[in-house]
Amino acid sequence: MTTIPLLYSLISVLIISLISLIGIFSLSVKESTIRKYVFVFVSLALGALLGDAFIHLIPEAIEETGDLNKVSLFVIIGIFIFFILEKFLHWHHHQTDSEKHIKPVGKMILISDGFHNFIDGVIIGASYLISVEVGIATTIAVLLHEIPQEIGDYGVLIHAGYTKSRALFLNFVSALISIVGVISVFLIGDTLEGILVWFLPIAAGGFIYIALSDLIPELHDHAEDKKDIWSTLIQIFVAIAGVGLMYGLLFLE
Repeated sequence: MTTIPLLYSLISVLIISLISLIGIFSLSVKESTIRKYVFVFVSLALGALLGDAFIHLIPEAIEETGDLNKVSLFVIIGIFIFFILEKFLHWHHHQTDSEKHIKPVGKMILISDGFHNFIDGVIIGASYLISVEVGIATTIAVLLHEIPQEIGDYGVLIHAGYTKSRALFLNFVSALISIVGVISVFLIGDTLEGILVWFLPIAAGGFIYIALSDLIPELHDHAEDKKDIWSTLIQIFVAIAGVGLMYGLLFLE
């Protein structure tokens, strides 16, 4: 009977999705103040994305498949997918008049995070099919994992040009894609689980691309604008802290 596991899975991903609204605490803060310090959140996103890719997604894919060469190839495929996607977004950005003030990195982070949330939904759904205990343990691991990433993603969306309310809404919609992942498991579980393992390195490739191609240049530009050594030191410290948080989660999983 899959009704109970499905119900638990949906409740779990809804709870996790609420983490994406963590930026709600910033609504009472002036937008100018947030934008002044948004580079801190971008730095956190940089560390969280790289930590997630190299500490969680890639090792998990290697462990599941046992094929280092194929996993490496799929990481590269993920990088190229997001490279092509960004090329398209830049082209579309220059061709349309609407939302011209929005940087493409905003849409990139939404797409990559949505992809990752779909994977989380699949993992949680599959865990509850094993047992409620395994499902709860997996939910806690994903929940802890999402906190630093969602804070960073919200900051990137603000930096990209979205208003606070718009960034909150889009981040929440992206989080809700995990529901699609849960439902997919219960509809085509066996088939999907065989394919899912190859989604992990593709997602990792996307995270690596966004971190190195979009976020690091943005942080360089910010440091040059400020011409302040403390700004650079804060960027480095927060980015390392983001990686450290992802590494620390290994001891909680």
